[in-house]
Amino acid sequence: MISPTADIVMVVHGPEAFDAGDVGRLIDLLSPPRVLVAGVMARTAAEESGLPVVCTDERPSTVLGSIRERACLVNRGKTPASGRIFGEIVAGRLEGLVHVETSSGTVYCWNRGDDTLAEEIARLTGYALVRAESVGTRQDGMREIRGCLPGEAVFVNGIVIGSATAETVVLASENGALRAVSGLDPKPHGFEKLLRAGLPEIRTAWCKSGAVRRASPGRGKRARRGGRIAVIDHCGHTIYNEIGEEVCGVLAVGDDTTAVCGHICSHSGIPVFGVVDGDGDGIVEPGYAPGSVVVEVLDGRDDDLGREVAAVRDLETDSWEEWVEETLRVLAGRVRVVIDLRGR
Repeated sequence: MISPTADIVMVVHGPEAFDAGDVGRLIDLLSPPRVLVAGVMARTAAEESGLPVVCTDERPSTVLGSIRERACLVNRGKTPASGRIFGEIVAGRLEGLVHVETSSGTVYCWNRGDDTLAEEIARLTGYALVRAESVGTRQDGMREIRGCLPGEAVFVNGIVIGSATAETVVLASENGALRAVSGLDPKPHGFEKLLRAGLPEIRTAWCKSGAVRRASPGRGKRARRGGRIAVIDHCGHTIYNEIGEEVCGVLAVGDDTTAVCGHICSHSGIPVFGVVDGDGDGIVEPGYAPGSVVVEVLDGRDDDLGREVAAVRDLETDSWEEWVEETLRVLAGRVRVVIDLRGR
């Protein structure tokens, strides 16, 4: 018998739905002909899973808005409450949404979405069906980041700007600057990094809180020994735009960026040369491919030294190992090696 959901497109957000096994189970139950993946760490988890999916670099609302077929969003929030909040945010950008929230076993039919599809998915999965409305309004120049857990990192466009002190963080953009209104213990250097990249449109910026992935990184075969060295400077979420087949290694600048690049590149077998200064926020479990080295700046910030390395070192090499050796000689006395996986 053909599944009544065999014509749908399933859009998966975040790595947790893969790491928990939700995506595999839902594929078996719903038989979707297409599964699209939104998000950087979701892509990593998807590739590690080996499931037949297509990865995108777009946010879920953009992916769903471009689909003409019947579609549903699959998400596993860090809590059922944060999962519902995420669905409400996505639904607020669409005319209707069927949202499968695996953290609570709920199928939400947002804003009078495809009720028939929601009922079909609820019946096939055994999940509860909830019809809901996304009615939140946004004040100009203001942004709420809801569903936070006090103490966890808060991101804007992939950069940590502080830690949450309440369930809702409120940010305001005014007079060419961004400030925390409430719910945030700010990280001034994080705001500096964000503004250096250009003041974001706060209403549409990518905002989140918490770890970017809780699972351990996968391990892959070593990539090519020579080629281009990609530079990722405090924007680990852009890494998939940079690591093509010609890349033999990554120069990562920043503690969290180094951790994210190491985690992602571990699966791809691409070694990382990380430049850090010890102000990381523990947003992901680090893991590094063989050949990786991480150095900590002895005086000053990783920003300055990282940019110097990118400027003075040739970013094309016949041998990653030789490039690392020469870079360490250039930096002698200014850094200490904290992770060294050469020879592995």
